[in-house]
Amino acid sequence: MRAVGMILAGGNSYRMKELSNKRAIAAMPIAGSFRGIDFALSSMSNSNIQKVAVLTQYNSRSLNEHLSSSKWWDFGRKQGGLFVFPPMVTSDNDFWYRGTADAIHQNLDFLRQCHEPYVVIASGDGVYKLDYAKVLEYHIARKADITVVCKDLPSTEDATRFGLIRMNEESRIVQFDEKPMAASSHTVSCGIYVIRRRQLIELIEKSIEEGRHDFVKDVLIRYKDVKRIFGYKIKDYWSNIASVESYYQTNMDFLKKEVRDYFFRQYPDVHSKVDDNPPAKYNPGSKVKNSLIANGSIINGYVENSVIFKKVFVGDGCVIKNSIVLDDVYLGDNVYLENCIVESRDTLRANSRYVGEDGIRIVIESNERYVL
Repeated sequence: MRAVGMILAGGNSYRMKELSNKRAIAAMPIAGSFRGIDFALSSMSNSNIQKVAVLTQYNSRSLNEHLSSSKWWDFGRKQGGLFVFPPMVTSDNDFWYRGTADAIHQNLDFLRQCHEPYVVIASGDGVYKLDYAKVLEYHIARKADITVVCKDLPSTEDATRFGLIRMNEESRIVQFDEKPMAASSHTVSCGIYVIRRRQLIELIEKSIEEGRHDFVKDVLIRYKDVKRIFGYKIKDYWSNIASVESYYQTNMDFLKKEVRDYFFRQYPDVHSKVDDNPPAKYNPGSKVKNSLIANGSIINGYVENSVIFKKVFVGDGCVIKNSIVLDDVYLGDNVYLENCIVESRDTLRANSRYVGEDGIRIVIESNERYVL
């Protein structure tokens, strides 16, 4: 494919609350065995993008460890490859990434050394499958300067935490509001963009010269009436995990057969780093109903409508309903969980009870344990 990939995975979100205290959003576990960034990486690999840069910053230890080998996404090639770029102190710059545009600016040397004529920019917190080659074909056919991948959300869903766009009959974007107070549209930006490489370098350099550091506000919105910016609307599954509610709902979506089939059984596949764990073990007396149980887990109690991640031990008499239990958690006997997210590497004492009565409760008991 005639494009190089850039994944913006350095941001933080107050909407994630305690879940992002010790990890980047792009490193959040998804559907038992995946991380948030796996979906963007897999889409790029499946689209035959051979060279991908991941821009990391906030709490990047877990994310960097996950990206330590490029072979899982088939980027271990003689040409191309997977590159991880945290912010660096140089003779010309001593800033952390001050925004998405600044993150790209601090890595312009990478883009200048590339030979691909186009760049696919994606965020690391989206859950989806997308053929970027089709987006590039659309971009070229429309003679667009920038193409923005977008999706219509249901009218019942809060769209104000996204960038909202309006398009004319030609699918050219005529209005772009970044996280407005009130929703004037339910067509949201998916945080995926296609742009010519030389033009991206030019726009980024001009923005930084003027003290502007945000790609959406200072490039997309600022140039929407000057450049030909088009929207590419998708209809398949897409979700953003940058809030506690959306993270919870995204994992719950994987309990639906059609969502599981789409991601797990339909080509192309979603790839991730593989751990050498034994299969999940269900001891006598355990019962599991409509749940995902990842490898390495041992189940002794009752699990219903829940997602259990890797290496979780569920003790005797435990009841888990409508909950998410992250990696390497030990649940003592007779623990009751409902409408909760249990942080990874945690221990819940026997006979304890946790219920999210007015929403989703985040359970963190063993604060001294490091979260991966």
